[in-house]
Amino acid sequence: MDTLQAMRVFVAVVERNGFSAAAEALQMSTPGVTRQVAALEARLSTRLLNRTTRRVSPTSAGAAYYAQCVRLLAEFDAMEADIGAQALAPSGTLRLNAPVSYGLARLGPLLAGFHARYPQVNVDLTLSDRMVDMVEEGFDIALRITRTLNPALIARRLGEVQVRLCASPAYLAQHGMPLQPDDLATHACLGYSYSATGDVWTLHHRVHGEARVTVTSTLRANNGDVLREAAIAGMGIILQPDFLVDGALAEGTLQPVLPEWYVPAIGIHAVYSSRSHLAPKVRAFIDYLLERGV
Repeated sequence: MDTLQAMRVFVAVVERNGFSAAAEALQMSTPGVTRQVAALEARLSTRLLNRTTRRVSPTSAGAAYYAQCVRLLAEFDAMEADIGAQALAPSGTLRLNAPVSYGLARLGPLLAGFHARYPQVNVDLTLSDRMVDMVEEGFDIALRITRTLNPALIARRLGEVQVRLCASPAYLAQHGMPLQPDDLATHACLGYSYSATGDVWTLHHRVHGEARVTVTSTLRANNGDVLREAAIAGMGIILQPDFLVDGALAEGTLQPVLPEWYVPAIGIHAVYSSRSHLAPKVRAFIDYLLERGV
């Protein structure tokens, strides 16, 4: 028995004082209405209606049950209407995970613009460089800056990050400018703890191809902002993304190293947990990032 449907039938019978009138209102047969009410009474082991040849009226138990049915059905209908509205317009809380340095450098203005466009969406942002378990930790979207995504993840490429090799003018004045990739092995380098290749730096040249160099990390850190500031202070050479170092390069507190050599761009991806029934708030955020550029 569909209990909700039986409750609706029972309410209609009470409000229309009869099975035939309820059947007409519900576009059901009168025997069908009668069976629904009888099944409901059997399930509750309680007589809900007094039946006479002239009218139908609720028993005392039926009157109390009727009041509860009206309240519960109204709450259920309101819940369904709310869920249906959310399926059409972005709303609710969007739980977002992003790398620390990228979040600090880029996300503030982007999130402000997104909220201005979709004021019914609240963003709960967690900055972390570790690989979070999206389902276990309840994130709607995670932003990933990587060349190799787990094939089990569902991802949308949003853009790309350029990686720069640079050092401070003071460091280069004291230790000299590297002239080829192998020279990096004799320099102080500042390494990122979460780098997939560790202390092996791979550079590319349009003519000379690929060069792989094992560097010595005089400082290793799990945060690119710290590495940038250490490089500006003259501690060594860094290999870091554009959003961290372009400002310092423009100001002259860092300068390019081996400018004819480059690191292939790294993709920025929006990762989410399901292709089907993608929540409007998730779809809207991904579309917004694609529109604005990240």
